Formats: sequence, C-alpha cells, structure tokens
Amino acid sequence: MRITGISTHVVGTPWRNLTYVQVHTDEGVTGVGETRMLGHTDALLGYLREAEANHVLGSDPFAVEDLVRRMKYGDYGRAGEIVMSGIAVIEMACWDIKGKALGVPVWQLLGGRVTDRVKAYANGWYTTERTPEAYHKAARGVMERGYRALKIDPFGTGHFELDQRETNYAVSLIEAVRDAIGPDAELMLEMHGRFSPSTAVRLARELAPFKPAWLEEPVPPENLKALRKVAEKVDIPVATGERIHDRIEFRELFEDQSVDVIQPDVGHIGGIWETRKLAATAETHYTLVAPHNVGGPVLTAASLQVGFTTPNFKILEHFNDFADAEIKKVVKGAPQVDPEDGCFHLSDAPGLGVELDTDAAAEFPQQQARFDLWAEGWEQRRPKGTQG
Repeated sequence: MRITGISTHVVGTPWRNLTYVQVHTDEGVTGVGETRMLGHTDALLGYLREAEANHVLGSDPFAVEDLVRRMKYGDYGRAGEIVMSGIAVIEMACWDIKGKALGVPVWQLLGGRVTDRVKAYANGWYTTERTPEAYHKAARGVMERGYRALKIDPFGTGHFELDQRETNYAVSLIEAVRDAIGPDAELMLEMHGRFSPSTAVRLARELAPFKPAWLEEPVPPENLKALRKVAEKVDIPVATGERIHDRIEFRELFEDQSVDVIQPDVGHIGGIWETRKLAATAETHYTLVAPHNVGGPVLTAASLQVGFTTPNFKILEHFNDFADAEIKKVVKGAPQVDPEDGCFHLSDAPGLGVELDTDAAAEFPQQQARFDLWAEGWEQRRPKGTQG
C-alpha cells in the first residue's frame, strides 16, 4: 500500500479553524487527521503542500515511524508548532488507514486497552456573562449533562499581576462554580500562562479552599525555572505542556519534577505515537497525562486511542458539547461523553472510528478566526471587535 495524495479541509468558526487532512492510498483506504492552529492555518496548509511532495507521496502508511522521522528531520531545520502539527495530521491519518486495513481500532495496535473508559472534562462552557450568577448556572448545566469535571480561567485579562479587586472577583467566580458542581466534581484551574511566579502562588493560595484538581500553566511556558518556583510553593498539582511541540523538550520538566500532569496536544506534538512515547516516559517519572484537546471529533478520537492504552492517563479535555457544538456533524461516529458517568467509552470501530463528511465540512468555511486571551470578553469566544 502506498500514499497517493492528501486533501485538506478547513472547518471554520469565529474563534477556531479546524484543519482536517485526508490521506489517500492506492488501495482505496483513506485515513483522516485533525489539528487546530491558532492564527497559523494558512501556514500549516502551505507546509503540508511542500511535505506532500517532499515526504508523503509514495510512502507506506504502515511505516508510521519512518514517515514521522523523515518529516521531522528530513528538512534539516528544527521542527516547531507548524511542522509538528503537519506531522501530527498525517501521522494520525496513517494510523487510521492501518486500523481500517487490518479491521481493528488503533488502540489495539498500540498495545491494547488498559481501560474501557476515559473521563472527560468540559471546557468552552462559560461563554456567558462573567458573573457569579451566570457561571453558577452554566456550571450546573455542565453537571446536568453528566460531566464530573470542568475547567475554568476566572482571571479576565490578567497579565503578570492581578490587583486585589480582580482577585476578589475571580475568587467569587470560583466560589460560585464550586457551589454549583458540588464537592466531588473535579475543578481544573486554568491560568493560561498569565502570571509572574509570585502572583500565581498568591492566587493559588487564595483559591485553595475550593480544592482545584490542578493549577494549569501558572506562568508563561518559556521559563521552566519560574514554573519550578511555583511548584515548590503550592500544594495544588501543577499541569502544563500544551505549548511544547516536541516530546524531547519535556525532558527538563521531568528532570526537575516541577509538573504533576503533562498536557501534550496530540495535534501539535507529532501525533498518536509521539504522544504515547511521551506518556511512557511520564510513567517512569510517576507523572499523569491529560492531553490538551481544543480540536473537533477527529482529534478527540485520536487522543482517546492514547487514553485507552495508557496506564497513567488521567482525563481528556472536551469542548465540543459547548463551544461550536454544531461542528460535531462534520464527522460520522464523533466520540460522545456518556451522561451516566461523564466518560468516553471504548469503541471497537476500525481505525480511529470516525469518518469525515466533506459535504458537512463545506458548510463551515475557513474564517479569519481570532482568539486573544488578553482581550476583554475573550472567554465568550466571539470574533475580536464583537466581544462584550
């Protein structure tokens, strides 16, 4: 079997463009991959055109390791977000092809299942007025859909510092959410790399009574010593990793024990097998894995293949029941959260278990999607200039 070409489809919403890639073969088996690029969709499409000619055409889709190696190192330059995302969409499509050709789910090819369910946590649910009352109501809605966990960034446009008035307001939002979800649900606290170490530590202590499940990206991701400074002073588990695009770059995080939960994005770190390798390394450091997942149904399905086979897999992020829920119709077989237990359940469908509906995808053309975390009203995920 050989790859004969790729086709790309961009599904657009005002705040995110989802790039779907189909990989076609000479035996008529087609696989699909997905990633979400923030402001770099056209750059990704440009890279894929070159990579198709330079590396992908004529390749054996079963030889995933070799194809990834050639794409990553064959152009000599150091691979960053765009290249690793391009590798990821091709890589996960190859796994999809392999599973379909063999008649087995991808998780079976990764060593088999260690669990038949993966817990989900909701994101994108607080696209509402930024008040305790509105957040309480929205959080209750999440629980009513069966979720047992959710995540929130309550800090507005905070950057490095957060004054006492804004701190008190953030605390009031978290208090309302905890009251809405009860004492047993997991509440993930997102900081989006906003703060200086001292501010992050102060906020973590203010919010500790509400028992956050983790403290995510408390400081910008470039300075690991700053992250360690936070980790040494808080009792809340620290999570990070969505903006690291090469598994090798996680080495320092593991070495200094500054993180408790790593959050690789399967769509940015080279795909399914690269994530599974990283998870195995994390296991040797007693570190949990909870992938960043702001993608649609294909990226969710790919992330679940890792989840079902990974002993130290904690939980998977899910946007698609809340922000842009209508995009689920672009994929047949989209993974669903079971309202009875708030989990995704194991599927025996071959490959990734999903199929891209290109006609449905065409109903969501590419947009000039913007998402500025320092713009007023960012949490409502509206186009810049219409936030309110």
